[in-house]
Amino acid sequence: MTHFPKRRPRAPRMTDWTLITLALLICLALIAPTKLPVVLYKAGLVTLGGVLGYWIDRALFPYARPNQVQRAERAMAGVRRALVVLACILGLTLGL
Repeated sequence: MTHFPKRRPRAPRMTDWTLITLALLICLALIAPTKLPVVLYKAGLVTLGGVLGYWIDRALFPYARPNQVQRAERAMAGVRRALVVLACILGLTLGL
């Protein structure tokens, strides 16, 4: 009988990017506190656009995720997701 080691619980998706964003903002607050509001606003828009684009793609194409489609269609599913995320980021950053 083979025993498999227990898997460690994983953090939610995009957790790493959220932590990186917070670390960069803390560094900016220490170096140039007067620039923090503008950079925080811009970084918030870009981050929000990326997260919204990801979730919009998942909602629009629930059965066509890049890891769930056939091998021949994976590249196009990845390009589709990248374009949806790009559109959300551009829409938020250029529209406000």
